[in-house]
Parts: sequence; C-alpha cells; structure tokens
Amino acid sequence: MSATYTFDVFSSLDGYGAAGGDWTGYWGKQGPELLDHRLAVYDEEQRMVFGATTLRMFADMIATSTEESEVRDPWVTRMWRMPATVVSTTLEEPLDWPNATVVRGDAVDVVARLKEESDVPLRSHGSLSMNRALMAAGLVDRVQVTLFPVITGRTGLDPIFRGADDFDLELLEHRTLDGSIQELTYRPTLH
Repeated sequence: MSATYTFDVFSSLDGYGAAGGDWTGYWGKQGPELLDHRLAVYDEEQRMVFGATTLRMFADMIATSTEESEVRDPWVTRMWRMPATVVSTTLEEPLDWPNATVVRGDAVDVVARLKEESDVPLRSHGSLSMNRALMAAGLVDRVQVTLFPVITGRTGLDPIFRGADDFDLELLEHRTLDGSIQELTYRPTLH
C-alpha cells in the first residue's frame, strides 16, 4: 500500500506563498484556532519531505529566531522535530534539522520510492517547485491550502502554482479558522 502524500501550503488569496515589505509571517493573521489546529495536524505521525531551498529557509528562520517569536510556534517546533527527508543534490549532512536525511536524486523518483516504502503518511510544507513536479507526476494525493485573507498584489513572493500543469480539484475537506482563514483540502487530478 502506498503512503499518502500531502502538499501543505499557506497562500494569500492571489496565490502567493509569502510576501515582502512589512508583512509578517502568516501575514500576521494567525490566531489561536489556526495554531491549535496546526499543532493537531503535526501531532500525527508522519514524515516530512522538503526540497533544499525550503529546508534552508526553515532552518535559517529557526536558527535566527528566539523562543518567544512566532517562528517558534509549537506546531513549527513539532514539524522541526519530525523525521524528514530532504531531496537535494547540494546539501551535505549533518543538517541544522534534527532527524533529517538527505536523499540525492530526482524528487519524483525519491518520493515515488518513499510512498512505496513508508509506513506513515508523507507531508511537505512549502517546497513549491518540488511539489509542482510531484503533482505533474501524479504523486500528490492531497493539496492542503491554508488561505489567508490577504491580497499581496504588490508584495507577493513565491507564486505557488506558477508554471504548474492544469489540474481538476476534488474538495475533500474544508474549515474556517479564526473566523477568516480557510483551510481547503483537495485531491488533484491532472486535467
């Protein structure tokens, strides 16, 4: 049986994964309901899968943050401690990420093998280009988009689906958190 792979991403309404300028993490919109829900999601046993760029970004954010900063939200700390596979041709172990292993090779081949061998679900938060390639290869079972109530037309960074193939999406789950944040979980099918 194949392990389920979830591509988990935060997005502005206009499809950006981050913003520059004076926007803070989560666009400053995170509230207790979102944070409690994220903690519950990351309480489940699973293996994280990252590309090198995302792992570097997360590791740098954690290394330069303080215990009191929003970067150290309990769910992020839990994600940081989970077993992780990092698909990279440039990173060398040891990493600034406990329980992380670097696997060299093409992400499609690595994740196809992980899906067959893993006893636990797989999850990737971010890693946009890697996950676009995995979607095109039919390896993403669930796309979980947490949609924040912002438009980042001038300051948006990292367009989530730029260059992606066309997909039909079947809505599997949805919820509203803190009265304005939408979490939408879809099953993607190449159109």
